[in-house]
Amino acid sequence: MLATLLASGTLALAAQSPVLVEAEAFDDLGGWVLDQQFMDLMGSPYLLAHGIGVPVADATTTVAFPAPGTYRVWVRTRDWVAPWNAPGAPGRFQVLVDGTPLETTFGTEGAEWHWQDGGEVEVGATARIALHDLTGFEGRCDAIVFSPDLAWTVPNEREALAAFRREALGLPDEPRDAGEFDLVVVGGGMAGTSAAVTAARLGLKVALVQDRPVLGGNSSSEVRVWPEGHVNQEPYPRVGDVVMELVPERRPDSRNAQGAHVFDDDRKLRVARAEPNIELFLEERVNAAHAEDGRIRWVTSQDVRTAGRTRYRGRWFLDSTGDASVGFLVGADFGVTETGHMGASNLWNVQCLCKDEDPLSMEMQRATEEAKFPRCPWAVDLTDKPFPGRTSGSTEPVADGGKPISLGNWFWENGFDRDPIWDMERIRDQNFRAMYGAWDAIKNVEGRYPAHKLNWVAYIAGKRESRRLFGDVILTAEDLRDGTVFEDGAFPCTWGIDTHFPDPRYSEGHDGDEFIADYTRGAGYEYKGPYWAPYRCLYSRNVANLFMAGRDISVTHEALGAVRVMKTTCAMGEIVGMAASLCKRFDCDPRAVYAEHLDELKALMTRGVGRN
Repeated sequence: MLATLLASGTLALAAQSPVLVEAEAFDDLGGWVLDQQFMDLMGSPYLLAHGIGVPVADATTTVAFPAPGTYRVWVRTRDWVAPWNAPGAPGRFQVLVDGTPLETTFGTEGAEWHWQDGGEVEVGATARIALHDLTGFEGRCDAIVFSPDLAWTVPNEREALAAFRREALGLPDEPRDAGEFDLVVVGGGMAGTSAAVTAARLGLKVALVQDRPVLGGNSSSEVRVWPEGHVNQEPYPRVGDVVMELVPERRPDSRNAQGAHVFDDDRKLRVARAEPNIELFLEERVNAAHAEDGRIRWVTSQDVRTAGRTRYRGRWFLDSTGDASVGFLVGADFGVTETGHMGASNLWNVQCLCKDEDPLSMEMQRATEEAKFPRCPWAVDLTDKPFPGRTSGSTEPVADGGKPISLGNWFWENGFDRDPIWDMERIRDQNFRAMYGAWDAIKNVEGRYPAHKLNWVAYIAGKRESRRLFGDVILTAEDLRDGTVFEDGAFPCTWGIDTHFPDPRYSEGHDGDEFIADYTRGAGYEYKGPYWAPYRCLYSRNVANLFMAGRDISVTHEALGAVRVMKTTCAMGEIVGMAASLCKRFDCDPRAVYAEHLDELKALMTRGVGRN
């Protein structure tokens, strides 16, 4: 049997077995953050040294060994800027064993995830292991292996690595059974949370499965996009009642990239936890599913800290993952705009360390010293290139008082021609490179904002577009422009036909990696609203018991521009919750709600399910 460590717990250890230490299971993560968003691509969650230029505190744990002796150390990591052949390896870190660093510096080689050789180390029966960040610039560690066989190498091929992990972690062959539910909601963004709350209030037993510790998705403190759109519109003014329970109270600073308090994560959690019919599963990522005869039977999640697996059986399922992950796993019909699609953002903001802006003041001098920022030769070189928020060559003005007005806003976006699933880590990392390059240029080239520092940067990507599942109706932009009336109009669209593309003012020299977006607007991209989009966009046309809500519903690329904002997706969730309650009442599937019970759905839409 392989030796294993999960957090501080150990299993029986075979003397010649390798010891696997999963980074996400460390006892204390220190200043490192857990990044799960690419785990289905590279095999595991990992720890990210997200210090925005300041080395983060050590992550630490205690490891028990099968026997004292000499072990070869392997660390799974990568040089995250290597895909661009960029110099400097900014993600450097050390592994400390009982306070002594290994001779190898990690994160310095390889564009792909791999096992970097850490050399040999002498250990006793236990050792204190630490990840020691050297830069604060996005170093990443997946796992550490200590091998008593000095000639053995850790498998890195996808299937072989997964098998090694299963055995090393002692995972059972069968997942834990969470039970059977009326509705299994996968994805706890605004749409999924709204659906879960609505269905629970209408008497359904609901599982809400979310892979982060908070609810809200793009409108959480992790991504910080303010929810736009309008609900509570005629002729169904009660559609949106649940939405407005979840959306934070509007404040003067209720806009993108503001403080965590603006997005009020606790509010969403309070609303969900107040429903006795909801069982909430946080930090559980659904990455397996099983269907028979065109129906989903169960989905399985992986705990992002322990790797333990849990199965959820259900009568109906909602894919509110944004990426249509559940639909993809069970063979639902879907489409992807392969090039020229909307990308992803990582929002950011800056902070002045000095209240006294007088350049001669002692306070200003101290703040300027504290706000120093290192040069970033590995970032996008913006020394002599325009970008929003800079002085030289920018088409954007500087706000009164010299504060940046265009830094870290929605249009810092890339990935327009890259695969929105398989290239996603690269897309997120290019956002990092652009942001750090811009701040380097502002601070160190232009010499502006000497007392300002980077205050917050999202490391969870704010995705806009990936897979879209096909329903019985695929809503088009022509439907919106022409005012096509559907008898099953169910959720109000009030946002323009807003799709994004690289802004030509800032694209030169960045071919394939453009990072500033523009948006469609004006003639041809407006319509008379509210426009009531059809219920038939909210269930799969070929998987009988699958609903969808969010940016993965049945629309074209252009129509997605109008329906993707979060109050609108949240309203979709309300409709799915109502429709699921009718499925239970009439023992039917989503298609039959339209074909046979549309009047009952409209009655629920008229009545609403809000608490107010």
